[in-house]
Parts: sequence; structure tokens; C-alpha cells
Amino acid sequence: MTASLTGRTVAVLATGGVEEVELVEPRTALEQAGATTRLLSLSPGQIQAMNRDVHPAGRHDVDLVVGDAQVGDFDALVLPGGTTNPDQLRQDAHAVTFVRDFVSSGKPVGVICHGPWTLVEADVVRGRTLTSYPSVRTDIRNAGGTVVDEEVVVDRNLVSSRNPGDLPAFCDKLVEVFAAAST
Repeated sequence: MTASLTGRTVAVLATGGVEEVELVEPRTALEQAGATTRLLSLSPGQIQAMNRDVHPAGRHDVDLVVGDAQVGDFDALVLPGGTTNPDQLRQDAHAVTFVRDFVSSGKPVGVICHGPWTLVEADVVRGRTLTSYPSVRTDIRNAGGTVVDEEVVVDRNLVSSRNPGDLPAFCDKLVEVFAAAST
């Protein structure tokens, strides 16, 4: 039986430069399981997604500015990667506070590829085990986290994966963990 996310609302926090497949595939998997997803970003309008960081892909409508978002309005959070997306997010005080508060709430958070940069900035990887894109691993270790090279890793409320090649396992695990979380 497929896990149901009916009645759950998932925040997806991203900005321009987000890796297209890391934005679209998790959203699709969550919505197919019954969740409502809302795209949060740094400003209203649209964000420009990319393929492999340099090739423009789709444009996506922003549902809510992260500075206006409340953790209590969401059941889970997804942080997609791409190199410029998390680099911009980690420089925004509203985004960092939202991520810190979300992780601290105990609600589930999915993060892939370069996405953990925002977790590092929010100081929430200390004592946690996760995976990421190779270039982010030193930052995780320096922030007190443990890094493993696995397709998908679950540590308490954090679900992490390394890269777009891990998306099938990542999406399946997001649905499973998000469905099992208490609302």
C-alpha cells in the first residue's frame, strides 16, 4: 500500500538556480501521494530553474515568500539543490531562520545534493549523519555533522541524498518518512 500524504502541506524552499529535477521530481512524488506543495522563495514572482547549474530550464511560480511563512503552516520541508540555490538561501536571514526553526520543530525535512549548505548555515547538522554532493561534505563535517556516501540517509527528521541519480530512492523515502510523521 502506498503511503498517503492527503491533508499534508509541504514547503519546498528554493530560489533561482535550483536544479530543475531536484525541484520537480520530489514535488511530483509528494503530490502524487496526496500532499499539497507550496513553493517558498526569497521574493515573489517566479524562479528560474537550471539543468546542471548552467542551462536554463523551467520557470516556477512562487507561492509564498519565506519571510512571510510560518513553520506551523507546513507538515514537512524539502530543500532541493543546485549550487546557486542554496548559496543564495544561506545568505538570507529569513530562509536560514525558517530552516533552523523547521528542523528544530522535529517535522521532517528532505534535502538533496548541495541543499545541505542551508542546513550548515542554520547550524542544524551538528551530531547528525547525512549525505550530500561531494563538494558539500567538508562543510558538513566542519559544522559537526557526519557524512556517509549512501543513496539516501535518514537521521531523525532529516532525509538526505547525494545527487539527481538518487532521486528515485530519495522521493520514495520522502513519501515514507513524511507519511509516518505525526501531524
